[in-house]
Amino acid sequence: MSRLIVIIAAGSRGDIQPCVALGQGLTARGDKVRLVASARYEPMVTAAGLEFAALTADPTEILTSEEGQEWLAGGRDPVKFIRNFKRVIGPMADRLLSEALAAGQDAELLLAPTIGFFGEHVGEHLDIPRALIHFQPSQPTGAFPHPLLPQGRLLGPAGNRLSFQAVDQVAWQLLRPFINPWRQRSLGLAKLPLRGPMHRARRDRRPVLCCFSEAVVPRPADWPSYVHTTGYWFVDAAAGWTPPPELAEFLAAGPPPVYVGFGSMVPADPTRTDSVVRAALRRAGVRGIVSGDPARAPHDDDILVVNDVPHAWLFPRMAAVVHHGGAGTTAAGLRAGVPTIVCPFFGDQPYWGERVAALGAGPRPLPIKGLTAGRLSAALEQATGSERMRSAATGLGERLSAEDGVGAACDILSTL
Repeated sequence: MSRLIVIIAAGSRGDIQPCVALGQGLTARGDKVRLVASARYEPMVTAAGLEFAALTADPTEILTSEEGQEWLAGGRDPVKFIRNFKRVIGPMADRLLSEALAAGQDAELLLAPTIGFFGEHVGEHLDIPRALIHFQPSQPTGAFPHPLLPQGRLLGPAGNRLSFQAVDQVAWQLLRPFINPWRQRSLGLAKLPLRGPMHRARRDRRPVLCCFSEAVVPRPADWPSYVHTTGYWFVDAAAGWTPPPELAEFLAAGPPPVYVGFGSMVPADPTRTDSVVRAALRRAGVRGIVSGDPARAPHDDDILVVNDVPHAWLFPRMAAVVHHGGAGTTAAGLRAGVPTIVCPFFGDQPYWGERVAALGAGPRPLPIKGLTAGRLSAALEQATGSERMRSAATGLGERLSAEDGVGAACDILSTL
């Protein structure tokens, strides 16, 4: 029987694309899917055949603002990350929460990430089934610490578990002052106690879909059965998509180049970062495809600037990929089977860089803060010159290509 499933996909492109892939899978099985995201992504969502509902917060505008730059500068520190999230989202919280509520009015199943817990509050108000989406490990375990609090490992399994609880509590205590009044005023719901929504979701065994692969994050033995590691949710290039002539010509003119792009992340000094990247590519003796605006950034014989090329098409044609370490971009690079160099900005990005290195599929992460041409060129030489690294990346890519994360997620959701 067909249902209307609403997916709240707050965030940037790397957060939206997996939800688009899941929406396409659910639609193919007969469900109707409405995806709630920034208005910037409406063309992507509607082209996938999904219904769209807009959030009036633009991630690119946010990250280029003064507040957004402070958020990026907070790095991996969970208190700074969440405090800056509150500073950015706080002034628009009522509007965004109201938009999420309006978009979910006739939903029969609600899916949402844990950030802000929009789905929990709206789903409680509408009294409908709901599930959580985890783009990174967020379920307590003794096996490893929370991605934002790696220091937890210093205290062993107990410290690892406590790190997840600590991040949950910091988030809730900072968000509680504007979430609880909204619950009372707009939803007619009681205030949540100090322990917050995450504690209640786990108590109620709320289904969790972890959209990453066990080949990248081995499933801890102590995760409960309601936490499902589905595998990644990929959006492939549209059927019949062909590259622009200048891209096809560049690829044909020499050996496989290296891709460099930082997605929605905005460096504090974009001009300096561009100079560092170009100098590193030349020092390493490799050709480069750099993500940017071709109208503003010059090409040369060994560097081509591209705007929007599907990663699923481009990455397998590269010698290596360099990016910010967002969960979605990391997944695309690993599935492509080529070495990855992660230059993290903030949040969970350092964690994904560490996972890439631990799997042998790339060098140690190079934080964007303090990135130099020398460090990047050395990493490029390692990524493109190491047969062991190339072999590890190829093997991991084959494993990920064989998985059907969307199918696994759809099977789970069919039981709710």
